[in-house]
Amino acid sequence: MAVQPFHDRDGWIWMDGEFVPHREAKVHVLTHAMHYASCVFEGERAYGGVVFKSREHSERLIHSGKLMGFRVPFDAVEIDRAKRELIVKNGWEDCYIRALAWRGSEQLGVSAKHNTIHAAIAAWQWGDYFADKMKGIRLMIAPWRRPAPDTAPSNAKAAGLYMICTLSKHAAEDAGFNDALMFDWRGQIAEATGANIFFIRDGVIHTPTPDCFLNGLTRQTVIALARQAGIEVVERAIFPNELATFSEAFLTGSAAEITPIREIAGMPFKPGATTERLVQDFVALTRRKARAEAAA
Repeated sequence: MAVQPFHDRDGWIWMDGEFVPHREAKVHVLTHAMHYASCVFEGERAYGGVVFKSREHSERLIHSGKLMGFRVPFDAVEIDRAKRELIVKNGWEDCYIRALAWRGSEQLGVSAKHNTIHAAIAAWQWGDYFADKMKGIRLMIAPWRRPAPDTAPSNAKAAGLYMICTLSKHAAEDAGFNDALMFDWRGQIAEATGANIFFIRDGVIHTPTPDCFLNGLTRQTVIALARQAGIEVVERAIFPNELATFSEAFLTGSAAEITPIREIAGMPFKPGATTERLVQDFVALTRRKARAEAAA
């Protein structure tokens, strides 16, 4: 089945304060962001027409821009409003949102301080990030590692930081896996290519400390849900030789939501009661928030 290309779709994209027909939302080939990765972005989901944690995403986009040395030309209130209006204009309720900001094309070189900063928000209907995700996905070990925090702005959701993620996910898919588990520069477990990772042993959840990768908003949500349910959550350094000691594992992210894992590099995991409980609680939370905001 052919996949419709992203550049050739109906609908609207918000760009620099205006709504542009989807097919006409374009930038110049000499845009600085294309050559030097001077771009930050957010991935979000709307449930029932309400963007989950919209304000937190908008504020993180602005913060990422600051870490990359530029000011996003809209505040969080304006970005939130644009997302809401975009969803209505496209006529969707459940959809994925991609907000981004980038340096323009006035200068092309390593230094481009005087380039215009642009912003855009796109949306599309997107089901599960992984097909049949509740069966559990398979991960291999990534050929690339997350860099040390003094070599890259790891707290920014910056486009350039995802280059090694793309390489690792391509390698995983070529080898017949769904995704790849990335280690950090120390050899500790970090995350998957686009999602945070959690492990379960004896009813306790363990997850790597986000000291060189993004502390995802879905990650934070799942930790809160687990603790509200009385499940202990431990954030700590996790080493590869511990993988065989865990019984369950899952990924979290705006795109992945909560995705169970059934294998990592030949080691089996079985999605169990704890993972299922968190999936159900997350679904209930996102729908409850959507209903509450829609009624407000």
